[in-house]
Amino acid sequence: MVRRLSVLSALLALTGLVTGPGAAEGITDAVTSFELDNGMQVVVIEDHRAPVLQHMVWYKAGSADEPIGASGVAHFLEHLLFKGTETLKPGEFSAVVAANGGQDNAFTSYDYTAYFQRVAADRLELMMQMEADRMVNLQLAEQDILTERDVILEERNMRVENNPGALFNEQMNAAQYLNHRYGVPVIGWKHEMEELGLEDALSFYRSHYAPNNAILVVSGDADPDEVRQLAETYYGVIPANPDLPERIRSQEPPQTSERRLTFKDARVAQPYVSRSYLAPERDSGAQERAAALVLLSEILGSGTTSFLTEKLQFEQKLAVYTGAFYGGTSLDDTTFDLVIVPASGVSLEDAEAALDATIAEFMRSGVDEAQLDRIKMQLRAAQVYARDNVDGIANRYGRGLTSGLTVADIQAWPDILQAVTADEIMAAAREVFRPEASVTGWLMQNDEVTQ
Repeated sequence: MVRRLSVLSALLALTGLVTGPGAAEGITDAVTSFELDNGMQVVVIEDHRAPVLQHMVWYKAGSADEPIGASGVAHFLEHLLFKGTETLKPGEFSAVVAANGGQDNAFTSYDYTAYFQRVAADRLELMMQMEADRMVNLQLAEQDILTERDVILEERNMRVENNPGALFNEQMNAAQYLNHRYGVPVIGWKHEMEELGLEDALSFYRSHYAPNNAILVVSGDADPDEVRQLAETYYGVIPANPDLPERIRSQEPPQTSERRLTFKDARVAQPYVSRSYLAPERDSGAQERAAALVLLSEILGSGTTSFLTEKLQFEQKLAVYTGAFYGGTSLDDTTFDLVIVPASGVSLEDAEAALDATIAEFMRSGVDEAQLDRIKMQLRAAQVYARDNVDGIANRYGRGLTSGLTVADIQAWPDILQAVTADEIMAAAREVFRPEASVTGWLMQNDEVTQ
């Protein structure tokens, strides 16, 4: 997973961020949360409408927790966990899940690594047994390292090296973060990935893969008492890591100068302008600023009735696409992003000027109350639909909890969104739209700035 997303994936990520079920209009998640004696947090989200569930283990360790010089090791270890243990042969974990009619996978981000299985409800014990096994009994050989390192390097080639937009996004991200590890790609810098070895993987595994650094999330047709009994049986017997490292990251210094970059690649089919601003994340017990920024992104750049779309695409016909994105679920400061894809014959310079002028117009005119009411109603409806997705709800709790939020914070989020006022949105916009904390990038094919 990467922080700076494509237009489509960013929109999907934003939708996932803001559409979880909650307390709005009487909608509540049936959540039970408790902690095992070894420090492992367990969260059960009940939905008994179908005999299926999702079993997830989230480790509070992502790429931002990697040692300097070993970028990509968190994602590398994610791959290696599908190798063998003392009781499972390489590949057997996924084979067993599939043989039981389920699906499994894993993913890595800046703040977490997560493993999941989506199975019939009566297969929960088997999933716990296998996942607990690989929490402590991973067996790696040098050949596993060589083979899987080639796999992740090929993944980087496919997803990044062969995609000028992804390369551009990496450079934008690196320019945005002057000191924080969020400026390093989750998949890793290629030259460091090439040097990852057995000890790098095992060191990260031993340091971070422990019950007192993990969160178990079970969503779907699950009984909390049964989950507790099984969790104590399989996870509860694993000793806590007494030397678990404190989660300390290098922080950003004051950003005092706007940055610009131009990325040229002959493979670029559609030039565009991207702008990012350093922005606050969702903080436990104080999520109001983040909620205002979510609504700001919806107002500015989500859908055909958004402010940027109406002004730049329909009225002025200067763009074929505009967008505004904010993903606030992170442990440390995140970004607020704007994108404009110019129409044919419109230069990147003119597109950027039009984007700036339109944002300035919005800052003068303020929030349209009728539009704000419509957006809140859409979010409310989405919260109802999201209850049908055991994957989405488990991901929402897992992302939040590994990013410093509590169960209470996650449950309160829908009501906080509904309570945001137009004045709070404008205050958040004034706080975030500071040129000195921004990076502006042009993605282009060559020296020409027109389509």
